[in-house]
Amino acid sequence: MDKTAVHYPWFKKEDTDAFFALFQNNLANFVIISVSMLGMGFPAEIVFGRVVPGAAVAVLAGNLYYAHMAKKLAIKEQRTDVTALAYGISTPPMFVFLFGVMAPALALTESHEMAWKIAVAACFISGIVEALMGFIGKWIHRNIPRAAMLGALAGLALTFIAGEMMFNTLQIPVVGLVVLAIIIVGIIGKIAMPFKIPATLFAIVIGTLLAYMLGYAKLDGITEGLSQFGFYPFLPTLASIEGLGLLFGTAATIFAVVVPITIYNAIETMNNVEAVGALGDKYDIKESMITDGIGTMVGPIFGGAFPTTVYMASTGSKWMGAGRGYSILNGIVYIFAAMFGLVAVISSIIPISAIAPIMVFIGITMIATAYQTSHSKYFPAIAIAMIPYFSNYIMTRFNSGAEEIVADISGAIVPLGQGALISAIILGAIVVCIIDIDFKRATMFSLAGTLLSFFGIIHAPAIAFNASPEYAIGYLVIGLYFLIMSRTASVMQKKQLNTQEELTDRKAN
Repeated sequence: MDKTAVHYPWFKKEDTDAFFALFQNNLANFVIISVSMLGMGFPAEIVFGRVVPGAAVAVLAGNLYYAHMAKKLAIKEQRTDVTALAYGISTPPMFVFLFGVMAPALALTESHEMAWKIAVAACFISGIVEALMGFIGKWIHRNIPRAAMLGALAGLALTFIAGEMMFNTLQIPVVGLVVLAIIIVGIIGKIAMPFKIPATLFAIVIGTLLAYMLGYAKLDGITEGLSQFGFYPFLPTLASIEGLGLLFGTAATIFAVVVPITIYNAIETMNNVEAVGALGDKYDIKESMITDGIGTMVGPIFGGAFPTTVYMASTGSKWMGAGRGYSILNGIVYIFAAMFGLVAVISSIIPISAIAPIMVFIGITMIATAYQTSHSKYFPAIAIAMIPYFSNYIMTRFNSGAEEIVADISGAIVPLGQGALISAIILGAIVVCIIDIDFKRATMFSLAGTLLSFFGIIHAPAIAFNASPEYAIGYLVIGLYFLIMSRTASVMQKKQLNTQEELTDRKAN
């Protein structure tokens, strides 16, 4: 039978709903990126002239390839009901790059252009790491406790996302609280909005109207927003090359953020591809992870600074009966939206208090997910993994110009906040291992903490030899303690086993 004879359509009616679902998801991320960067003082030329177009190119490249993968699978299995994987900017890494890469880079360099170049370089490295994860991803998935990784992200979500964005929400309480209430009612309460409008979209519309009606936002803002319509060409840039020099020099500590969040991103891609496979579309996981990595690398070539991934929404698209058309259309629409300034227009018109509550909700869901998807016995590991980002938040927000105040609170705040994502995973993983009575693995993670501290990847301001000796010794000591405990635990387990065998023999007699 000729396998090319199967007619796999470019577009079908089921693609329409899937397109709007994916479009809204990506649009929210594009607007959040734009509003957040503008709030940090990045000029519009960088945000809308570089970052947004670069991200749009990455989204197009990935969506086109995933549509191609869907076509291959349809031909291979002689099916027309294959659904392309949903693809776009990865939300958790997006926040990490905003507040764990760009914000620290800006604080270090005091230059928006340099901070952007560092973020572009970090994104390119993230793409390389994610592509390589296609070959070693399953091994890492097995050996790094999920509760530790989710706990580290929950710490970021509590501080920089939910916490920081709640402050922005309450800058205009009458607007922010209304928007937050609508989101909670619509998404958490699962109450349908008028005309079945998505809750987030309805909340933004109501919040924006309130802001303009009550005078918190000026009508001039609409005129200014409409003026953002224009032509934003997709121009290749060498920013990542200069950024790499800074990333391995002045901003070396930021590098410690990139690898763990990329590992998390790659594992999420793996999980989402497996979830779609359970519904019948069994894609090659390695090919999908490599595609994500290459897509992430394409973005920085055009100025993008945010990693991409396979979305959890892929399963929703499968349930809708979508094909490949929604994926292709999504990529094309974002190219035009970025090219002609649609994202710039939306970002200029919507006030921060109307968009911040959505980020509060995203932060809350990230924290909730960490607990909901982990066994209750691992809750202490998640909790301890959240603490380093609390230190990182204080360090980032208050240490510049107020070092003595931070030092008076505790001298441990700054070192605990340095390399927060990795130290959070290390601490969380140790607790997971202890809960599992696996002291050998706890020893290995402690020794990893020793090496990372010694070379300054965590608990130090810069990469160097013997960068943080006290922390290195501390991790070494607890590693030796866990090694002793592993011997003791083994003996205790043998005694318990012998006792159980004796009781069994007595009952048998």
